[in-house]
Amino acid sequence: MEKCEGIVIRQTSYRESDKIVRMYTREFGKIGVVARGAKKTKSRLAAVTQLFTNGYFTFFGGNGLGTLQQGEVIESFSSIQQDIFMTAYATYVCELLDKATEERQPNPYLYELTFQILRDIDEGYDPQILTQIYEMKMLPVLGLYPTMDKCAICGETTGHFDFSTSSNGIICHRCFDRDRYRMHLPENVVKLLRLFFIFQLDRLGNIDVKPETKEWLQKAIDTYYDEYSGLYLKSRKFLRDMDKWENMLKKDSDD
Repeated sequence: MEKCEGIVIRQTSYRESDKIVRMYTREFGKIGVVARGAKKTKSRLAAVTQLFTNGYFTFFGGNGLGTLQQGEVIESFSSIQQDIFMTAYATYVCELLDKATEERQPNPYLYELTFQILRDIDEGYDPQILTQIYEMKMLPVLGLYPTMDKCAICGETTGHFDFSTSSNGIICHRCFDRDRYRMHLPENVVKLLRLFFIFQLDRLGNIDVKPETKEWLQKAIDTYYDEYSGLYLKSRKFLRDMDKWENMLKKDSDD
């Protein structure tokens, strides 16, 4: 019998009334368990196995899937559950975590990071900015280390900078001619990319970012992920399509 604190990051139906639940836990990293009867509304495991739920879990372990015995909800993130846009961002966060990590590789920092991101989305902070921060902080988990504290070509720490996937990091104005594939980004966008990669999330506060700045940030992050990560996430495609729909709705309401 093992106990842990975890976050439900994926659930799938199994047999008539069971679920297979994927959790990211503080103690064990990513694990999978069978939750017998959890699809029944009156099941004592129904609430604690809902997607995004943070809870205490007791399970029988094994080489493969464990068997969930009991659980206690700590935080259900009810605002996320009730808002389609919040749900889309939270789903992407959880799928990225799932695809980026191996089974039973504990990483308490990553657990805390994911919890903080979901909590802040639930509390109404900008979900797009929070997700972009998460994407930048997940790069080392994927084995990717862009140079963000100095020029990736000459090593200078001062000057004007652009971001470059081909140089794997930021490059200063002295080296612009040496990288014709660099992204011509506004200076504040490069600063935010650096900030998201380096700073501690508990120092976030309420970052107010203009829509066009968020679009530039997303373009840079998506380009880097497409170039280096090797990931194709259905939730990211849905999220990008949803952003287009949201922009169209806003445009229609303004007309």
